Amino acid sequence: MPIYEYKCKKCENEFECLVLGSAKDIECPACSGRNVERLMSACSFKSSGKFTAPGSSSGCSTCGGGSCSTCH
Repeated sequence: MPIYEYKCKKCENEFECLVLGSAKDIECPACSGRNVERLMSACSFKSSGKFTAPGSSSGCSTCGGGSCSTCH
């Protein structure tokens, strides 16, 4: 079950959504707008107990330092 990132074109809120079937029913949690666009997300994988992003030797694409709680 994929989790996609979206951006609302009405209020510009960025959010994640678990998509179980059709992506046509996606609604912004902030304003209930349905005019959303799917964003390109950086992928990561877990290897030896640590999350890494492609092209990054340490950390994730968000922090790059490898010391934030979201990476490990």
